Amino acid sequence: MVLPTNLQHLATANDLTKTIQEHNHVMVCCGRMGPMCIPVYGIMEELQSEYKHVAFRDMAFDSPEAHIIRNLPECRGFMGIPFTVYYKDGKVVAATSSIQSRDQITSILDREFKG
Repeated sequence: MVLPTNLQHLATANDLTKTIQEHNHVMVCCGRMGPMCIPVYGIMEELQSEYKHVAFRDMAFDSPEAHIIRNLPECRGFMGIPFTVYYKDGKVVAATSSIQSRDQITSILDREFKG
């Protein structure tokens, strides 16, 4: 199950683990091709050129492999998708749910992933 975005896709939980190990700063949007998710993917696609030190990835929410995101303690109370998770040096430093604006996303990126 691959989402039709211009982001690199995480198909398995192992893909996510490997990405977190290989990159200090990772933003993962776990969702569907729905009205709350598509704008977030679009913003992430735009930000890839501005935030070259961040690995932007997507993951299909309905894939059994997405349990690695869906079951995070930081996502426990989330009601809406997408689940967007920010990893720094292998640890979750921020997580949001539902639609996010460019300003909301860049404020997290700037706060958590300086330089």
